[in-house]
Amino acid sequence: MEWTSLNDLRESYLQFFADKGCLRHKSYPLIPQGDNSLLLIVAGMAPLKPYFTGQEVPPRKRMTTCQKCIRTGDIENVGKTARHGTFFEMLGNFSFGDYFKEEAIAWAWEYVTEVLKLPKDRLYVTVYQDDDEAEKIWHEKAGVPLDRITRMGKEDNFWEAGVDGPCGPCSEIYFDRGEKYGCGKPTCGVGCDCDRYMEFWNLVFTQFERHEDGTYTPLAQKNIDTGMGLERLAALMQGVDSIFDVDTVKAIRDKICEIAGCEYGKEYKKDVSIRVITDHIRSVTFMAGDGVLPSNEGRGYVMRRLLRRAVRHGKLLGINGLFLKDIVKTVVDCNKCEYNELEEKYDYIVKLLTNEEESFNQTIDRGMKLLDGMIEELDKKGEKVLAGEDCFKLSDTYGFPLDLTREILEEKGLTVDEEGFEKAMQVQRETARAARGDSKYMGADETVFHQIDKEVTTVFTGYDRFEDEGVIDYIATETALVDEAAQGEEVYIVSTSTPFYAESGGQAADTGVIEGDGFKAEVLDVQKVVGGKFAHKVKVTEGKLTRGAKAQFKVNRDQRLNTMRNHSCAHLLQAALRQVLGDHVHQAGQLVDSKRLRFDFSHFSAMTEEEILKVESIVNMWIMSGLDITMQEMPIAEAQKLGAMALFGEKYGETVRVVTMGSSDNAASIEFCGGTHLDNTAKIGLFKIVSESSVASGVRRIEAVTGYSVYELMEENSRRIADTAKILKVNNRSELVNRAQAVMAEIKALEKERDELQAQIASVKAGALAQSAVEVGAFKLITGKLEGTKPDALRKMADDMKANDDSVIVILAGIDGEKANIVCASGKAAVSGGAHSGKIVGKVAAVTGGKGGGRPESAMAGVADKSKIDEALAAAAGIVAEFVG
Repeated sequence: MEWTSLNDLRESYLQFFADKGCLRHKSYPLIPQGDNSLLLIVAGMAPLKPYFTGQEVPPRKRMTTCQKCIRTGDIENVGKTARHGTFFEMLGNFSFGDYFKEEAIAWAWEYVTEVLKLPKDRLYVTVYQDDDEAEKIWHEKAGVPLDRITRMGKEDNFWEAGVDGPCGPCSEIYFDRGEKYGCGKPTCGVGCDCDRYMEFWNLVFTQFERHEDGTYTPLAQKNIDTGMGLERLAALMQGVDSIFDVDTVKAIRDKICEIAGCEYGKEYKKDVSIRVITDHIRSVTFMAGDGVLPSNEGRGYVMRRLLRRAVRHGKLLGINGLFLKDIVKTVVDCNKCEYNELEEKYDYIVKLLTNEEESFNQTIDRGMKLLDGMIEELDKKGEKVLAGEDCFKLSDTYGFPLDLTREILEEKGLTVDEEGFEKAMQVQRETARAARGDSKYMGADETVFHQIDKEVTTVFTGYDRFEDEGVIDYIATETALVDEAAQGEEVYIVSTSTPFYAESGGQAADTGVIEGDGFKAEVLDVQKVVGGKFAHKVKVTEGKLTRGAKAQFKVNRDQRLNTMRNHSCAHLLQAALRQVLGDHVHQAGQLVDSKRLRFDFSHFSAMTEEEILKVESIVNMWIMSGLDITMQEMPIAEAQKLGAMALFGEKYGETVRVVTMGSSDNAASIEFCGGTHLDNTAKIGLFKIVSESSVASGVRRIEAVTGYSVYELMEENSRRIADTAKILKVNNRSELVNRAQAVMAEIKALEKERDELQAQIASVKAGALAQSAVEVGAFKLITGKLEGTKPDALRKMADDMKANDDSVIVILAGIDGEKANIVCASGKAAVSGGAHSGKIVGKVAAVTGGKGGGRPESAMAGVADKSKIDEALAAAAGIVAEFVG
C-alpha cells in the first residue's frame, strides 16, 4: 500500500477496467440528459440509466467511468464536519447483461489487493443476508475468510429505486483503519458507527424486478453497477483523515488559507469556513464548466446557493474583495489532466463566477438592511423568534443561507422559526418537482414508444437529400401501437430510416408529406423518442396508412433550406461574437427554424451598438466570401484536436459530426453539430440582427434573420419610414431626422410649459388645503385628494408644505388615470414628536388594500382600491393620533 495521488488513482482504475474489456468513457456532464428526475448527476450510473432500463443500446455491454457528481442533501453540514461535501468523483464499472457477480467480485478483489496492494488482513466485505451466491464467490474464488464476510439486512445491502423496477443485492468492501479510529466497544466491527471500518466500494448486483405488490422476479438481463468515491479512496491510500486532506483538495484548501492569511487546523470556526469554500468552489467550477448558470430555480439555484455560501464564508475569514477567481485557477490546475474542458473554458468560468460574486456582494448589503429591520421589529414586539417566511425570503430573494440568518440572530440572543422555514422550502421543492414532471423508474417516462424493440433505431438520411424511400415500420397513437390509421386521424409513424430532421440541437423539425400506394399523410412534426427512434407526427389526408407499407418520405424543401440558412449562420454568429466580445462567449441555447435564428450566449453586459454592427459586418463578410461548408464524422478526440466547439452540458458519443466553415487550416467556424447545413456560406444571402437582449444573469440573446427574411425586413422598415414621413408631413425622406428632432423640441417646450402651469395650480391647491388643517395633539394635519396628479408632483407638494411648517403632517392622495398613490410628509417638529411618515402612510394605504412605506420625514404608498381613498383620508386623523397622541 503506497501513497498514490488522486489523479494517478483515477487513471489506474480506468485503465484496469479498460484492460478487462470495458469501454472507457469520459465523465458525462453534470447536467442530466433526458432525465427529469434529477437536477444534477448524483452517481456514476445516473447518466447510464437508459442502458440499465433497456431504453437504449449501450455503446458496449461493459463500461467504466469516473463520473463528476454533486449531491446537496447535506449542504448544511458541509464544513461542520470533515466528512461532508457536495462535489465528488465516482469511479464505476458497469455491465449491461454481460459479466455478473463472479467477474465483478473477482476484479474488485484483484484491483484492491494487486493494484492498490491493500493489505488483505485489513479488508472486510459485506453481502446481503440471503445472498449465498455472493458469499460463496468471495470465499471460494477471492479467498476471503468467512469471518471477514458479514451478512447484512435489506437496509444496508439491498438496492432498489422505488416501488417497482430493477433492483438487487449489494456487496461492499471495507478497510480497517486501525484501533485509533475505533470506539473501543467490544462489539466494534464492520457496520459500527465509528470511523474504524470504512466502506469504500459498493457492488450492486441488479438481478430482480420489483413489482408494486412487493414481490420480486428474476431479470432476464442481469446488470452490474459499482461505485467507489475517488476522494474517499485517495484518503485511504494517502493515509489522511478526510477528503480535505487529499492532495488535490488540500491544494485548494491551502490556496484559501493563503488568501485569508490563516492556518488550517488551528481554530474550529475558521476550519468550517475553509472547508465550505474548498468544497463549494470545486462544485461551482465544475458546474460552470458544464454550462450551469446561477439562477433562482432548479440547478441554477443550487449553484447560486453554493457560490453565495462560499462568498459568505470568505467574509467570515476576513477576505475583502473578490477572491473566488484566485481559487478557480487552483481547481483547474488540479483537475485539467482529466477534465480538459475546465482549462478550455477557464476565462468563461472566471467571468461567470466573478460576475455572480460581485452581484452577491451588492445583494448581501441589501439583505443585511432587511434583516436589521426584521430584528428591529422583533425588539419592538418583544419577540425572540424570526418567522419562517421571513427566513425563507432572506434565503430565496437575498441569497442568505439559513445558517447565516441563524448565526446573526444568535449573536443578538434571537432564534429562527426553522419549522416555518422548512414549510416554505417544502412548497418550493414541490413546485420544482411539479415543474420537472412525474417519472417512473430512474426517471424514464413510459411512453407508447417503449413498446417498440429497443434494437430498433432510426437512421437519418436527410443530410444530402430532401426525399427518400422508406417503410412505415410502426404506427402509434398516444397510448398504443396499431396496424393502421384511417383518413383524418393523427398518429405517429416510426421508420428505421427517414430524411425528416427530428427537432434537436435547437434546430426545428422538418415538415412535409409521406405518401404511397393509395395513401398520403401530412407530416406535422418530428421528434426524437426513446432509443434513437424518430416519431413523425402525421395527419392522414388520403386513404389509409398500413404498417409495413412502402412510402416516399418528402421533406418541405423550401422550409428546410431556410432553416439551413439560419443554422449555418448561427455557427458564423457564434464565431463572430467570440471574435468581438472574447473567448468566454459560448452558446447557451438556440432556436433555428425557417423564419429566424435565435441565439443565446454567455456574456455579462449588453452589447453596444458598435459591437452589434461589428458582428453583423464580420458575419456578412464570411457569407460574401463564399466559404465551403463541410461535414465530417470523426472520433471525438480527433475533433477536439481540431479545436471544434462543443455545446455546454451536451452528452456526446465516441463519434461526433463536425461542421467546418472555410478551409480547415483557417476556418471561420469549427463546431460539433448534428444538424443540417448548406454547402457554402454564400447561399445564406444576407444576415441582419433584429434585437439583442438579456435572458438571464450572464446570458444574452440575439434574434436575427437571413436570406429572403432580410429582404422582407428591409421592405417592412421601408414602409414604416414612408408612413412616418407621411405623418410628419415630410416629402423628402432625407429630411425625416431633422423634422423628428424639431417635433421633439416642440414637445419638450410644451411639456415644460405644462409643468410650470401644474406647479402653479399645485401651489394654489396647497394653499387651499393648508386652510383646512386640523389639530391632532400638538400638531397640524393636512389631508386632501387631488385628481390628475402624478406621483412626483404629489411628493413635491407635500414636501413644500412640510418645508413651510415644521409642525405639520401632510397626507395627500393623488389620482393619475387608473393609478393612485398616497404620500405622507412630516415636519421636523412632528417627527421629533413621534410622527413617522413611512409607518403612517402604510396604515392609511392599508385601508384601500394598498401598501408602502419609507423614511420618517417622507414616504409614499400605493392604492389598491381607489373607491376607498375618501375612507382612508377620513381615518388619517385617528392613525396620526396613534403616533403623536
